[in-house]
Amino acid sequence: MAISVKINVFEGPLDLLLHLIEKNKIDIYDIPIVEITDQYMEYIHSMEKEDLGVMSEFLVMAATLLDIKCKMLLPKEVNEEGEEEDPREELVQKLLEYKMYKYMSYELKDRMDGAVGVFYKGATVPDEVMKYREPVDPRELLAGLTLEKLHSIYQSILKKQEDKIDPIRSRFGTIEKEEVSLSEKMLEMKEYAGNHRKFSFHQLLVGQKSRVQLIVTFLSILELMKMGYIHVEQDELFDDIQVDVVRDPVEWTHLTEFADE
Repeated sequence: MAISVKINVFEGPLDLLLHLIEKNKIDIYDIPIVEITDQYMEYIHSMEKEDLGVMSEFLVMAATLLDIKCKMLLPKEVNEEGEEEDPREELVQKLLEYKMYKYMSYELKDRMDGAVGVFYKGATVPDEVMKYREPVDPRELLAGLTLEKLHSIYQSILKKQEDKIDPIRSRFGTIEKEEVSLSEKMLEMKEYAGNHRKFSFHQLLVGQKSRVQLIVTFLSILELMKMGYIHVEQDELFDDIQVDVVRDPVEWTHLTEFADE
């Protein structure tokens, strides 16, 4: 009976591909299929003789990569909507799904390790107490009950349910987290500085719409100070911060490099 083992540190072809992508710092949405295929094939050739079932999975993925590599050399196919189809799309989706489950397994393992030191105290209530049920006389409960009283009870229950509903927030849709990029905010600062060579920090914050944007704006001010593009002054504690543009925004060329990072 064959013993199933891991091949080096890789649990399967998707794990190997994910390792190559992260090792080469490649955008998973724009995989250079030729480079990745060559590295994948080098690893396949360097593998020692392993279980046929395990090897077959790696060979199937190798065939898939070669197929995608061939399709990348041919003219791109167009779908019914007139959009060009990317031969890598299905592979990218599988990699993203595998990556999600992989990191979920790490989270579950951490929780399992943390649960090792957790102990629960067993119940100490006597069985006689647990089994006790207060006697109920249905005739006593239903004494004097009429349809009118029953309807009144039903209406009161509906009223309690309506009172729990917030009349304003219940009409809200899904509130998504606002994504604010520091690099984009710095480019906005460059455009703003082109029209305002001297301005106050309070004046800069007037157009910001959320707390996150305020924080990112403040961080961009600090970054531009470090680069030597602006100079700030504050006369007294809690006074407004004055910002002076010391270098022409046209010369703020390093912002492009900062955005690429």
